[in-house]
Amino acid sequence: MQIGMVGLGRMGGNMSERLRAAGHEVVGFDNDATKSDVGDLKGLVEALAAPRAVWVMVPHGSPTTSSVHALAELLSPGDVVIDGGNSRWTDDLEHANYLHERGIGFVDVGVSGGVWGKTNGYALMVGGADPHVARLMPVFTALKPEGDFGFVHAGGVGAGHFAKMVHNGIEYGLMQAFAEGYELMAASEVVTDVPAVVKSWRKGTVIQSWLLELLDRALDADDDLSALRGYAEDSGEGRWTVEAAIDNAVPLPVITAALFARFGSRQDDSPAMKVIAALRNQFGGHAVTAAPGMVEKGADAPGADVTPPPIG
Repeated sequence: MQIGMVGLGRMGGNMSERLRAAGHEVVGFDNDATKSDVGDLKGLVEALAAPRAVWVMVPHGSPTTSSVHALAELLSPGDVVIDGGNSRWTDDLEHANYLHERGIGFVDVGVSGGVWGKTNGYALMVGGADPHVARLMPVFTALKPEGDFGFVHAGGVGAGHFAKMVHNGIEYGLMQAFAEGYELMAASEVVTDVPAVVKSWRKGTVIQSWLLELLDRALDADDDLSALRGYAEDSGEGRWTVEAAIDNAVPLPVITAALFARFGSRQDDSPAMKVIAALRNQFGGHAVTAAPGMVEKGADAPGADVTPPPIG
């Protein structure tokens, strides 16, 4: 099958190579001219035979919207656009409607697999109309892992990215659990070889998983993770998962806590914890740790007033 690929970064580039290895013809375009097969989107569309299929693999938000709108002006009725980035599912509805007005189909695909997908295959969560999905099955089959798993037609437009959003929310929770378990063992004096414990869990335990294997690999390279800073960004999907939970009145305490833990990781000196420290000092005379250049306060230190305020 012939397909266009817009965006040839780590994901788009590797997916293109996997598709070519499976015998498909890929015409790629990227803003980096050294990676492109064509000079621009117009050239990409002209290189494809109708009915065309163009896969967009660029960052979510305005880059994806700009790409979809540009393709809408170049493609023809009967063509189909696939968004395989990390778009929000509500954006899919807008993009699908925009393309539908021009007779162009739209399919959203949540893609998981990261840098390992080229070799192991990509898990694909697909949303879209049955005829569009059926037409693209040769591409999906080439990208997915071998066997019965790794692909789902989750529903109509938006369902693929909604499923991927929930997938990433679960991922947040799993990673946070591994992180907390690691920190507890490292902080105790009971376990003397934390990396060895993690490695032992890889077989025969109920928590054996790919994430656990990746943690083991990281500890093999840096047994106390001293080369890393404890700072974690979020791609946005964790936030969207929590927002969807609020919209549907579904409790997500683990995923929400994992998201907030990432926010906490970005604070060098937490304003909230300053308030907690100040309050403990005020009501109980508990010692506080001073900021650089300041004097620490304890129960007997000047300014550590523990006299209860008047009531009323």
